[in-house]
Amino acid sequence: MASHKKHSHKSNWLSSQFSHFAQVVASWSGHPISFLLAVAVVIVWVVTGPMFDYSDTWQLVINTGTTIVTFLMVFLIQNTQNRDMLSMQVKLSELVLGMQGAEDRFAAIEDLTDEELKELHEECKSRAEQTLTHIEQRHERTPKNGTTRNGQSGQSHRAAPSRPKSQRKSAASGS
Repeated sequence: MASHKKHSHKSNWLSSQFSHFAQVVASWSGHPISFLLAVAVVIVWVVTGPMFDYSDTWQLVINTGTTIVTFLMVFLIQNTQNRDMLSMQVKLSELVLGMQGAEDRFAAIEDLTDEELKELHEECKSRAEQTLTHIEQRHERTPKNGTTRNGQSGQSHRAAPSRPKSQRKSAASGS
């Protein structure tokens, strides 16, 4: 079990306060009560329409309010997503680095350029295709009665039904 080390980083006060605020607001805004509160505001706005003769000012109130809330929420949500994504990347990097036989270059894959990611993707697709071909060849060598050379049933190790190569390529490329 790895020991937890407490890191003493000099953190920017504004950044840490904003991060904390963004997390609290994101948590609060995702709560069902917040949604019901927003629905209540819209209902009150709709109900007051006849009282204000559906005036331009009446419409401007809801338009301005929703625009301001949306504008501010974009920054709060982006901060929360950035933080969540970074923490996920750190966790995945730790797993990759901790796995025996794993390629360390995958630990910092998020820092690669688009071209490098495409090259790595093609390499992984090629390796997956080779593995699938190897599995299919082993499946073809398995005796028809379902037993392996040592006499055990091969049912649990049998590969999925093979597909034509053109279908495998389109599935691997995500199309």
